[in-house]
Amino acid sequence: MEKRLRSSLQSSAEELLSFVTKLPLKSSKAAIKSSVSTLIKPSSDLISTLPLTLQDSISRSISKFKSHSDSSFAAASPLTPPAKRVRRSARNKRDDGDENGGQTTAEKLQVYTYVLQLCVFHPKNVFTVSDLLPATQELHDNLILFESDSSLLSDIANLCEEWWKAGLLGKETLISQSLPVILSRSLTLKKKVDVHRVYSLREAFSLFDFEDESIEDLKHLLIRCMISPLYLKTEDGRKFIAFLFGLSMQLIKELCAMIKSQIPFGRKSMLEAYGEILFRGWKTVESERKNEIENGFLQELVEGAIYASSPDLAASIRRILWGFVQQRTTEGVEKLIFRLAEPVVFRSLQVANSNVRQNALHLLLDLFPLENPDATKEAKDTLLEKQFFLLEKLLSDDCPDVRVVAVEGICRTLHLFWEVVPSPTITKMITRIFDHMIYDACTEVRLSTVNGVIYLLGNPQSHEVLKVLLPKLGNLITDSTSVVRAAVADLLLLLNDIRNFHFHKVVPLDVLISALVYDQAVIARKITRLLVPSYFPSKVTEEEACKRVITLMKRSPTAGARFCEFVALEGASLRSLMRLFKVFIGLSVSSAKLSEEQIEGLLVASSHLCTVLSKDASLLAALKEELSAKNLKALFAVASSTRAQSSVCNIISLASPDAAGDLFEDCMGLIKKCSSLLDDTEKQAEVRHAHKMIVSSGWFDDMFEDVVGFLQRAAHGCHVKFGIGLGKESTKSTTRTKKGSSTKISSKSKHGKGKRPSATGENRFLEDYALAVGLAWQIKDLLLSDSTRKAILSSRNLKRAYSALKVISEVSILHSLQYEDLNTYLVSAYTALTLHMSLHNVKADDNPSELTLNHLLDCAYNLFKSKNDKKSGKCTSGSSPHTRKIPPESSTSTKECQTGTSLTKQININAIKGLTSILKFIVDATAMDLVPRYQERCLTFTTENLRFVITNLNQISMAESQLFQDDLKDLIICLKSSFTYGAKLVSVVLKAGEVSSLQRGAYSLANELFNLLVAVEEHLGYACAARFSTVVEPWLPDLVLALGSSCLLEQNIDEGLTFDLSENPTLHVPSWFHKLARIELCELRSTGSDEEIEHPNDFLAFKGLVETMSKLLGVNAEILDAVGVTFLTGSLSALRSKNLDTVFGVLHFVCRKLIRAQDWKELKFMLASVEKFYNELEREADKEDISEDDRHKLNGAKTLLEPVWTSFIYEQGRHSMEEE
Repeated sequence: MEKRLRSSLQSSAEELLSFVTKLPLKSSKAAIKSSVSTLIKPSSDLISTLPLTLQDSISRSISKFKSHSDSSFAAASPLTPPAKRVRRSARNKRDDGDENGGQTTAEKLQVYTYVLQLCVFHPKNVFTVSDLLPATQELHDNLILFESDSSLLSDIANLCEEWWKAGLLGKETLISQSLPVILSRSLTLKKKVDVHRVYSLREAFSLFDFEDESIEDLKHLLIRCMISPLYLKTEDGRKFIAFLFGLSMQLIKELCAMIKSQIPFGRKSMLEAYGEILFRGWKTVESERKNEIENGFLQELVEGAIYASSPDLAASIRRILWGFVQQRTTEGVEKLIFRLAEPVVFRSLQVANSNVRQNALHLLLDLFPLENPDATKEAKDTLLEKQFFLLEKLLSDDCPDVRVVAVEGICRTLHLFWEVVPSPTITKMITRIFDHMIYDACTEVRLSTVNGVIYLLGNPQSHEVLKVLLPKLGNLITDSTSVVRAAVADLLLLLNDIRNFHFHKVVPLDVLISALVYDQAVIARKITRLLVPSYFPSKVTEEEACKRVITLMKRSPTAGARFCEFVALEGASLRSLMRLFKVFIGLSVSSAKLSEEQIEGLLVASSHLCTVLSKDASLLAALKEELSAKNLKALFAVASSTRAQSSVCNIISLASPDAAGDLFEDCMGLIKKCSSLLDDTEKQAEVRHAHKMIVSSGWFDDMFEDVVGFLQRAAHGCHVKFGIGLGKESTKSTTRTKKGSSTKISSKSKHGKGKRPSATGENRFLEDYALAVGLAWQIKDLLLSDSTRKAILSSRNLKRAYSALKVISEVSILHSLQYEDLNTYLVSAYTALTLHMSLHNVKADDNPSELTLNHLLDCAYNLFKSKNDKKSGKCTSGSSPHTRKIPPESSTSTKECQTGTSLTKQININAIKGLTSILKFIVDATAMDLVPRYQERCLTFTTENLRFVITNLNQISMAESQLFQDDLKDLIICLKSSFTYGAKLVSVVLKAGEVSSLQRGAYSLANELFNLLVAVEEHLGYACAARFSTVVEPWLPDLVLALGSSCLLEQNIDEGLTFDLSENPTLHVPSWFHKLARIELCELRSTGSDEEIEHPNDFLAFKGLVETMSKLLGVNAEILDAVGVTFLTGSLSALRSKNLDTVFGVLHFVCRKLIRAQDWKELKFMLASVEKFYNELEREADKEDISEDDRHKLNGAKTLLEPVWTSFIYEQGRHSMEEE
């Protein structure tokens, strides 16, 4: 190949080009370059012939390329997809017959371009540039033709780029087409090298006329650079965009407009890049263009930073302005900042709008100190005093957000400018902060005060002043808000690292130890980190370190235990912790006289240390050696409190379960002490420790048998007191025959403190019931773990547990209206056990889920019945088909029948809690497809349950006394849960399929869910309804679909109204329709007259959800049509029941808000319904026996429907008749 190449170079230019076009360019580039560079000499004939031959070959190839492109375009059929593009590797395999193809021509042009580039940049400059320019211009002028071949396009653009960089003759003629290609390539390929290429060609852009219309495409590319992350991230990219500001006034405006559009959602890095670009652009331009940036854009940014609608938007604008602020030492910048900001900042700091004051304060702090460089020293000092005066004044602002910014801003200002701020000003401002702001009623202000002081400590010159004032902050370690206490702990940690500061002079050690005991884990850990150098230092011997911890333990055993909980996390070595553990164990079992509190502290601390040490396999042997059976018995012997005993259980389960010996009865003592377990997380942790020990020791079956025995005892008590029938499993003996496993708990003093007095009657039942509640919590907790769940489900006592929970749950539901002490958590345990039995296919005579469902529904219906009996004056308890009335001796208490008191409200809430547990079970079982035959019954019950809840809400609100805060909180949680379970059931049913009865049930349930929302707002107020709405909104799409589900099932459009109306039509008007109508009427009255309207702001939460529902319906015409029929049906029902206000209100909502006039033509079901409705309205309005007021309302309703009637029904009917 090289010989033929040399031969062609020594012959003619035509032969040279003919030969090189037949070579594969990629592999032969090096040979071609070497030959052209070395063999073409100044005396060669090719010097004069090659440029002309190149130009001629390029012209012919371009003509062929054009003709091929034109013929391909003419031959292409719009119905035929384009042919598959030939791979580059296949192009070289074409025979000579394909020379006229467009692809081969493109390859030739690529070779010509390469040869042309070698000639232009020949190392000996043997070619005249003016001879090569025509060929280069022809390639450049036809660049647009080669868009389909990126390689050829890139090679030609590279040639033009190198020509420009070399400053060769005619470079101005080679940029109009090449620059857009290079710029577009940088935006498409997103490579830094392409951005650098564009920046190096920036001067070429000044040759374009940016006022000409033909430049629009290039302007679009340049503006795209403004939002390109690559351009904003790279230095060359930012410099290039800044250069664009000097090209055209119109381009400046468009670039600024692009920046403005990105401010609301731009990232921090993007906004900071815009600030730098603006500064560089401002710096390079002059006269009118600089004025446009200053007064046309920067002034707008300053005002926008003050009057922004949100703090985030204001912060985004300030990030852009920061590009100028951080360059304020540059000549002219300080003066510009003062000129733009001074007229608006000071005025805005004193306006009535707190958001404006806050934004202006942020801006002032960013610009501080704001000064005029041309002013005198006296004027500068006066202006500085004015700024300090305003900052101090804003410390007393009415708005907490402004005070927060003021405190942090003053501390930041003093940190930065301590040396130049006058001492009296410093003293005045910092005293104000320490004397007033730390006692501010707003949590955020107190927090900002602590954070500001932490920031101020970064300036060493502030230390002398702060050393005197910091003790005033000490009381914040007991602040009511955890974030403030955590910030104070951070401050103390910072002081501990600063020389000459002592944290215990800010917060006394006793207060710190108290905080260590009672505060949250995150704060306790910080206090531990603070105390480690004093109480467990690494620089002293292990013996000395242990003595110091013992000192802390004696001072406060609980604090010492908490210290040991976190000391390992703060870097203490495992070796030293092991030594400390041995000291604790030895001290606990020694004969030393220690108080019960100290022993408990030692055991709890040992438990924490053991948790850490047991994770290291190398220490397990040492732990087991220390925890011998003798020591474990001794530990249990000295453990007098439940917490101490649970700590011993945890130690055994972690390190030495084999040495547990005969400690089963001790553990069972912990498990039995569970009467107040539900709300006590500390006791729950203690019980879990006991469970863990029992499982690790292989005693689970014995424990579960004892637990079931206790449950059966409670179930028997329910049978005796309430006459609840016992199943055959519940009547079996509860006594275990296994050796060493008696259900009776040891009577050691550490458990019983002597014999418990004999309890009879009411007290015994309540004790057994309270124990059953705690045991139910334990069963539910054990079901969460794989191992214990498997043990429960395989236990021979499972059916006994199920039967006992069934009986106790029945009592908990049926008598929740009469007994304050009954707890519905038992129902949760009962249903949880049932679900796990069904999911794991536990053998039973019937489906456990179906049995439990039937049982719970019977209980609930009897509860509803008892409530109705109570309303009618009967004070009886409901009962299932197998239960009896309460025995006389247990029903004489007056508390069982009282109404209108706090007790009544409490037990009503208990009933709602129990029903909520049933709802949860229904939804879970339905979603898991465990009760497929009972979906319709589940829907019916859920609907009736919601009606029961709404009735109870009404009764609770009618009581004279107010709900306690805890009761209200529990009630809101139950209501949220009830709504969620009901809505989820609607969703499950809608997904199940088109079963007519189920769809109608979903429709009824959806209406009751809306009724519940209205009832919450009506009886509990807007605040509760607003919290409740957060649960409602995610389910709105499902509820909307359920409202139209019945109509969507109808296939006959002529039927119009799809619901059958019974003789009593009021049953078909959901109560939320009345509230919707009321809202519409209130709005009409408030806009139609100046008279005072009663309750104009009723049901704001409901109104907001209705607006959201309207937006959802506007998206889908088919669903809108179906739901619209529901509204018309309700309105027609109201018409037949003579409730004309509801008729008019609902129709006004439908015609004015729900549906636009032009949308009616798509709503076929609604049009058919309107026809029937309008005819009935006319008949009612024409009756002579109605009052004028009613006639006025009916005519108003007709007015709402007349446009629809005239445009879509009457006219269509008339046209149909004319056609016939």
